[in-house]
Amino acid sequence: RNLPYYIEQAADLILFNRPKVGHPKRLSVVKRTTLFLFTRLMCKSNRDVENLLVLCRPLFGFQASYKYIERLYSDDEVNLVLHNLFLLLLQDEGVSGDLSGDGTGYSLSVTKHYRTDDLKKGYVYAFRVIDIDTGFYVAAGYSTRSEMDAFEKAMHMLTEFNILVDSMSLDKYYSSRKVIRMFDKETMLYLIPKKNLTTIGVDWAPILRRIQEDPYLYLKGYFLRNLSESGFSADKRRFGSVVRQKRNDRRETALFSTAFLHNIFTVRVRP
Repeated sequence: RNLPYYIEQAADLILFNRPKVGHPKRLSVVKRTTLFLFTRLMCKSNRDVENLLVLCRPLFGFQASYKYIERLYSDDEVNLVLHNLFLLLLQDEGVSGDLSGDGTGYSLSVTKHYRTDDLKKGYVYAFRVIDIDTGFYVAAGYSTRSEMDAFEKAMHMLTEFNILVDSMSLDKYYSSRKVIRMFDKETMLYLIPKKNLTTIGVDWAPILRRIQEDPYLYLKGYFLRNLSESGFSADKRRFGSVVRQKRNDRRETALFSTAFLHNIFTVRVRP
């Protein structure tokens, strides 16, 4: 219900310095952002959304071609508003600091599915950090190379947003000294070491000590990462598991908007 208000508030926080030359934008940044989120929410092709706008013209008050809709994915002003929307929702709902993270792949073709494809080719990768208490995504990363690259971008976003991490649960794929050193010593990490771990060292020693002291409590914290997998499953069912965009910047915008829309549907209504 409050999404239109949030969009206006996010746009008001930005001072746009538009060039005087060239044609002005036909639609305001608020309407463009609304149209973009409507497109993502419908999980339809741009041509289908174009037809929907014709049917819903009394509601929207404007029409747009499928090419115009596609260009919204690379619209810098729309991207800025999305960034502010993401932060505004986090500020209003709060972040507990107990986080979990996992990565997944989005297919570039409708004939492939990430879970059943062993070769893992023809995908783009997304890593999202979820707040265990609220179910909100607090950071996200995108990569065309690997899940690890997407993970590092998500960690960079956590730093940019100044989000304090009290605990983090991660899959065994991220069990490495390099990952452990990304976090403060005060952060409680829930990681399971890989079989090829040869030396413990100062990085793994505190983690293995906590496992030895209370294995049940540690594994209980580790398996909280299942919340990330549940989030991915719900997102793909609701917003699709295929990225139709051809340009990398537009693919990144599409996946980031999925993280934001996830948060919209995760808001808990308070009495």
